[in-house]
Amino acid sequence: MRISDPTETEIRELLERSRAVAVVGLSSDPRRPSHGVARALQRYGFKIFPVNPNLDGQVLGERPYASVEEIPYPVDIVDVFRRSEEILPIAAGAVTAGAKAFWTQLSVVNEEAARLAAENGLTVVMDRCLAVDYARLVGR
Repeated sequence: MRISDPTETEIRELLERSRAVAVVGLSSDPRRPSHGVARALQRYGFKIFPVNPNLDGQVLGERPYASVEEIPYPVDIVDVFRRSEEILPIAAGAVTAGAKAFWTQLSVVNEEAARLAAENGLTVVMDRCLAVDYARLVGR
C-alpha cells in the first residue's frame, strides 16, 4: 500500500470536513481540467484559492496567489495540477501553510512528496480527482 492510499471512508470524512481548497496549477482557460475541477468544487460549496504565479487577474471570481504559503486563510486541502516531478516543493508549501491534506490529480504521483506531507501530519491522496470523489462519495 502506498502512503497515498486512504480508505474510501477516510476520503469521504476528509471531504465532508473540508471547506477550503488551494488549487495549485489552476488555469484561467475554461478548457483546462484544473478550471473545470475548481468550478465544480465551487458548485459543491468549497472556497477555492487559485495558486499559479502566472495568473494576473481573478479566476472564477477569486484572487490568485503565487504559492500556497501566500494564502492568508486556513486551507484544508491542497489540490495539485502539476507534473509529478514538480510537486515536492508544493508538498513542503502545504506543510508550511498548515494544510490538512495534500491531494494530487489523476496521474500525478510522487512518493517523496507524499512521504514529506504524511510525515508532517497531512492526509495524502494521489492520482485521484477531488471533484469526482466528492460527487461519488459525498454527493451534496
